[in-house]
Amino acid sequence: MTKPSLPDLLHAAVTAVGGTERPGQVSMAEAVAEAVDDNAHLLVQAGTGTGKSLGYLVPALAHGERVVVATATLALQRQLVERDLPRTVDALHPLLRRRPQFAMLKGRSNYLCLHRLHEGAPQDEEEGLFDQFEAAAPSSKLGQDLLRLRDWSDETETGDRDDLTPGVSDRAWSQISVSSRECLGATKCAYGAECFAEAARERAKLADVVVTNHALLAIDAIEGAPVLPKHEVLIVDEAHELVSRVTGVATGELTPGQVNRAVRRAAKLVNEKAADALLTASEGFERVMELALPGRLEEVPEDLGYALMALRDAARTVISALGGTRDKSVQDEDAVRKQAMASVESIHNVAERITQGSEYDVVWFERHDRFGASVRVAPLSVSGLLREKLFADRSVVLTSATLKLGGDFNGVGASLGLAPEGTAGEDIPQWKGLDVGSPFDYPKQGILYVARHLATPGREGSRTDMLDELAELVEAAGGRTLGLFSSMRAAQAAAEELRGRQDKPILLQGEETLGELIKNFAADPETCLFGTLSLWQGVDVPGPSCQLVIMDRIPFPRPDDPLMSARQKAVEDAGGNGFMAVAATHAALLMAQGAGRLVRAMGDKGVVAVLDPRLSNARYGSYLRASLPDFWYTTDRNQARRSLAAIDAAAKTAQ
Repeated sequence: MTKPSLPDLLHAAVTAVGGTERPGQVSMAEAVAEAVDDNAHLLVQAGTGTGKSLGYLVPALAHGERVVVATATLALQRQLVERDLPRTVDALHPLLRRRPQFAMLKGRSNYLCLHRLHEGAPQDEEEGLFDQFEAAAPSSKLGQDLLRLRDWSDETETGDRDDLTPGVSDRAWSQISVSSRECLGATKCAYGAECFAEAARERAKLADVVVTNHALLAIDAIEGAPVLPKHEVLIVDEAHELVSRVTGVATGELTPGQVNRAVRRAAKLVNEKAADALLTASEGFERVMELALPGRLEEVPEDLGYALMALRDAARTVISALGGTRDKSVQDEDAVRKQAMASVESIHNVAERITQGSEYDVVWFERHDRFGASVRVAPLSVSGLLREKLFADRSVVLTSATLKLGGDFNGVGASLGLAPEGTAGEDIPQWKGLDVGSPFDYPKQGILYVARHLATPGREGSRTDMLDELAELVEAAGGRTLGLFSSMRAAQAAAEELRGRQDKPILLQGEETLGELIKNFAADPETCLFGTLSLWQGVDVPGPSCQLVIMDRIPFPRPDDPLMSARQKAVEDAGGNGFMAVAATHAALLMAQGAGRLVRAMGDKGVVAVLDPRLSNARYGSYLRASLPDFWYTTDRNQARRSLAAIDAAAKTAQ
């Protein structure tokens, strides 16, 4: 029997999901098939509307080897597992003469733990009763969440937190879940045979396609012990998010509250001398943290160094003692011991990492209004880790609507540990970049308007001229505005100002859940939605409700961001341009994502308005503009307003 051709397979899959084949999708599928067959690496930019999930799923399924697909967002994981994969597998089955299996796999804490649900979470003495269901009053929000979780545990087939609708608070979920370090292990646990996390792992071992998230991919790379099943092909979707997700997983944190919990958990299980030493060390650490001022620590201060060494040594003693003593008076001792061990090991590891003072780490103090001070440590760069762990032993395809910044892939490639495209050499991963374009006619569907007449935004102070411009644009558009702001303070100020000036409904991030805000924004064309970071990437509202996307300023990282400023300085110390490599790349990625909110369907029209003259006037402006969709470009404010008014009139006529 002849092997089915890729065009035939793609046609069958696209027909099954009710889509239309796009030239970009065909180009992408061919390039992915070639990369997988050659065991090569590919970076592919596929604009909104390309149908990129089928562009990689079809050639991956046709290849027949096990594939891991890692995504950044829950929405895409759900789309793949609930819609794209079932239909694609059904469509390809007659042609391939086999039915590929697929499964979802996440970190252990995403699954309900039956042991913790039935036996109760080991509680710290000061935090209430042993049975969390009794401790939480049924009338309280926590109590209601826990009772609902107990009912849900009898119905759910997956135990996956994301399958619980509506969701529950992190506090409620933490009562019935465990981290991998706290888990007793299937062989020791009374509920091991029914464990949801173990069942997910078993399904993943048997699947041809495993859908996971960037965080689990990072854990798999960092921890050394494999979490994902062995696979021949890795596809990273939403790949523009990968570096920040890996950085997040590789970041350690210590807070006085976290240390105090570890002390309480370990106290019953070790001898008095070991417990006292950890308590004394925690008190010393707490005293230092009371005086902590936010900012980077180029060198660890002497008092913090002594406090961390005392914590590290005391934690090491407790870890040894926890392994050797038994206390039959403690209820469910194995679970209590495992939780205590996880808490103390975490403190030991972070304290040791900071005191060792690697030149490849950045250390800083943070202050949070609610949680107080913390000391954090993160890798200066994750590029070496990614080059070593990601691109060895398998073919890797990275895809997103925004990978090509300033006209090429080398900026994103460098952040992933890749040498410039075409660089040859031993131990240098070879890769190819491909931009398959977008089915949208950006110059005809969208306008990029830069308010060149406004004052350059400063670090502080109100921007009265920007708010006036914002109000005029929203008025001309008849609402229909997604406002993307560089800070929550700026979003709140703009919402307050516009609510006082006009009668258009203004929704503000934080006043309702994100899902509810987006639903309400999409439902009423006169409504505006203002917010910050998650809106730059998380909104998909085709049609007349989103015809104006406003960015208040170029979203450079804050100058006092310890990690970004350290990364910028490291590039400069190595002779490079730190501003372009770090700050401008960060801004370009966010602006490309933000501008991508405007045109989501073939009939969409509108304006992206950037209220920061630097996009037109500054030397780096051309780099940032080259990272955006190819909209028609203007700095004429009257032209922008006329266009918005015309689009508004057309939308009202169509209604």
